[in-house]
Amino acid sequence: MKDSLLPMIWDSLGDDRLTTREASERLDSLFGYRCPDDLAKTLSKYRKAGTIKGEISMERGGWIWWADDECRSKGDSE
Repeated sequence: MKDSLLPMIWDSLGDDRLTTREASERLDSLFGYRCPDDLAKTLSKYRKAGTIKGEISMERGGWIWWADDECRSKGDSE
């Protein structure tokens, strides 16, 4: 079964690097979707799978997330 949330997350991230809060706000704004569990947990799961990238940003006060072509190619092959 293909994951339907991942393309929505990719679309909401676009080419930007967003904090967890910003990513959540974009998901809600673009798709009217609120993650039923903690979005940070979901993004971490995708990061471990290599379909999202993330790192701690001291400047922005938490995790930032992004998706590049490498991430999207891994997701397309699942």
